[in-house]
Amino acid sequence: MKNKLYAIACGLFISFSGVAQEVKFTEYDLDNGLHVILHQENKAPVVTVGVMYHVGAKDEEAGRTGFAHFFEHLLFEGTKNIERGKWFDIVSSHGGRNNANTTQDRTYYYETFPSNNLELGLWMESERMLHPVINKIGVDTQNEVVKEEKRQRVDNAPYGKIIYRTGVNKYLFKKHPYGQSVIGSMADLDAAKLEEFQAFNTKFYNPNNATLVVAGDINIENTKKMIADYFSSIKNNGKKITRTVIKEAPITSEINAKEFDANIQVPLKALVYRTPNMKEKDAYVLDYISTILTGGNSSRMHKKMVEEKKMALQVLAFSDSQEDYGTYIMGALPLGNVSLEDLQKEMDEEITKLQNELVSEREFEKLQNQFENRFVNSNSSIEGIANSLARYNVLYGNTNLVNNEIEIYRSITREDIQRVAKKYLTPNQRLNLDYLPESSK
Repeated sequence: MKNKLYAIACGLFISFSGVAQEVKFTEYDLDNGLHVILHQENKAPVVTVGVMYHVGAKDEEAGRTGFAHFFEHLLFEGTKNIERGKWFDIVSSHGGRNNANTTQDRTYYYETFPSNNLELGLWMESERMLHPVINKIGVDTQNEVVKEEKRQRVDNAPYGKIIYRTGVNKYLFKKHPYGQSVIGSMADLDAAKLEEFQAFNTKFYNPNNATLVVAGDINIENTKKMIADYFSSIKNNGKKITRTVIKEAPITSEINAKEFDANIQVPLKALVYRTPNMKEKDAYVLDYISTILTGGNSSRMHKKMVEEKKMALQVLAFSDSQEDYGTYIMGALPLGNVSLEDLQKEMDEEITKLQNELVSEREFEKLQNQFENRFVNSNSSIEGIANSLARYNVLYGNTNLVNNEIEIYRSITREDIQRVAKKYLTPNQRLNLDYLPESSK
């Protein structure tokens, strides 16, 4: 019955009807450095407890790639007070759900419960931070889990090396750790000693490297008291993390490369550019450009290459902005006997149009409306709000972007689109990749 009521509550939680409402929040620091963000929304009896640690794949030591993603799995193994293998059972038996995810820059864990189980969520996350059990049986178990995930998502998945960047970023980043994939090297994980996993936890999984978010059906003052009870006594085992951004030399001539995939029959032409970090306005402009090119059936590349000329089975363009750098990927899958060179020609023509012509007022207005809708939808659930609050704080240093990031998009002009296309999307600054079936070798 509890699970059924929880599902009904989630279904009822529709707090926006095309109009973005302000996300009100309270934020403060505990004495141990843990940053806390609270958002009270009492429309449905649901609460999300999330902790985002400022550690991702870019923080790994050379020869030990995959540690950050490995910990996403490892820290569900159990704690001093949570029996091994029982984490998910505890959550589900109390009407909740939970998950975690890792990027190059951060790792995020969360639970969503009926709000009468808020204290349980806080206790479990404090246990993860304070009492994780990192032992050989847990490491060995999760090593096999991660290997299977890599086999499913990268090694045996069509276009896996594109989706997970293992066949892309290594060409764009020669110095920066972004050149390594988030999932990492299985050989590195196999070679690591137990003490190295324990040291990784000691260094990064501390209150002063974390942000705790509680969003949903809460009382602010009562929640503050529970947070103090469960988190204020946790000590920092490692020093405060300081980072120096590793600078890459500019790309000054086109990089031509081939990658092969045994899981595909249709090749892919990809054009990939190194772009600015997520905080820069130009990164937002590139989001606009992606939508112009492939954002739906009425986008430029889809209409021209898929519908009109029937050259491509599918087209893609997206900006992947991160804390230090970003990447911008364009691609197309040929239809029939169309060559990859012909696909490249069409994509380059669309880029040239953006560089030489302002988008029309009508197209620009449509673009702005699309992003207004995306902004509204991003804050349409408690889980989405919790994630946004944590992400804006950890990666942008500005929690209130949850409310005013849309103003950055609104400030973009047609001239900005033209300028950014000229600045970043040039042939001498890109990877020109032929992604081919293994049989074509």
